Amino acid sequence: HSDGTHSLQTAMHWIFSHTFSCIFLFSSQKTMKTEEKEHDGQLDFEEFVHYLQDHEKDLKLVFKSLDRKIAGQVNANDIVNSLRDLGVHISLQQAERVLQSMDKNGTMTIDCNEWKKYPTLQPAENIPEIILYWKHSTIFDVGENMMVPDEFTSEEHMTGMWWRHLVAGGGAGAVSRTCTAPLDRLKVLMQVHGSHGNNMCIMSGLTQMIKEGGMHSLWRGNGINIIKIAPETALKFMAYEQIKRLMGSSRETLGITERFLAGSLAGVIAQSAIYPMEVLKTRLALRKTGQYKGISDCAKQILKGEGVSAFYKGYIPNMLGIIPYAGIDLAVYETLKNTWLQRYGTESADPGVFVLLACGTVSSTCGQLASYPLALVRTRMQAQAAVEGASQVSMTGLFKQIMKTEGPTGLYRGLTPNFLKVIPAVSISYVVYEHIKTTLGVQSR
Repeated sequence: HSDGTHSLQTAMHWIFSHTFSCIFLFSSQKTMKTEEKEHDGQLDFEEFVHYLQDHEKDLKLVFKSLDRKIAGQVNANDIVNSLRDLGVHISLQQAERVLQSMDKNGTMTIDCNEWKKYPTLQPAENIPEIILYWKHSTIFDVGENMMVPDEFTSEEHMTGMWWRHLVAGGGAGAVSRTCTAPLDRLKVLMQVHGSHGNNMCIMSGLTQMIKEGGMHSLWRGNGINIIKIAPETALKFMAYEQIKRLMGSSRETLGITERFLAGSLAGVIAQSAIYPMEVLKTRLALRKTGQYKGISDCAKQILKGEGVSAFYKGYIPNMLGIIPYAGIDLAVYETLKNTWLQRYGTESADPGVFVLLACGTVSSTCGQLASYPLALVRTRMQAQAAVEGASQVSMTGLFKQIMKTEGPTGLYRGLTPNFLKVIPAVSISYVVYEHIKTTLGVQSR
């Protein structure tokens, strides 16, 4: 339907109910394994009846969760509120159209019997299943790990699949960062040294790096960039889970506002812990040939020459950058997801690889665009002591200085190589993520 009514009906039943189809019951291997008592590869009549009874109980429980007023019937407002809790936002008019498709007596409410009789062939097996298809933070590594962490189901927690996803995401991030490291280093150089007087472009920047330190100098700072993936991912995930508990949310999947708050706070905690590694990455990327012997030598020289406070230069703009990045990335991703579900989600809950990559790339790019001026100021503050003749300027002082000398475009220096690495980084991390998942025994949906 052009008005998207059928898509909404389908999406609603993906989220709220198990399939109610005998065809699916007989074809689903999962059902066979679960209900089969004798494990003989056959589903007999008694086992089939037992499944139907359990299935009817499940539908009644789902209806009770919808019927918040315990009135024995569900109206359009109940549908809107329940979908909103799961991160799917629809209007009251859209909910009414969904309700009309199930309402047999024209009362604009449905009772339990009408709910049970509504047919659907979509094999959604639990409440957060539709959301699992749309995971994106573990597979989208563009070098800036500020995304809101993924949601994991209780089943994934119990079976240990959650850590396999995180390991696969970390491994994919390491490979994609290594492959795009020359562009990342070029971005840092353009952020720090780029100006009206030194209008560094991509080719001149790469040529300058190779001339100064050879081909291997293109990967300066990549080692520490990979090392920090593991602690940052682990800390962010643990902090996110703890914040969810402190927020008192018993739901398996949070709404978009709660996800933003929990994700931003988790990002602040993780970034605070590993921030000295961010400073080391910038200093190592900017170093001249022979300046440092390695990561530990760089840390010792900074500590000896500038003190402990040097490891937290640029901390404030970095933390402020998390809010627009996480907020816009999440909002754009959720908007694209809901648009796709309403328009094209009539056939399957699975959007396919291309749609996932496109949504993730667009949302990540929007997030980076919004937080980029803060990221540039952070990098310049981190590098102040390493740049000859550079004065120690505060965050607001740097903003004023850049606006005065370079104008608004000065806040976006290095943006071109940063965006050039997004598509290869996303593509590489996705391919590697899928390969590591298979190796670790995580089955793709």
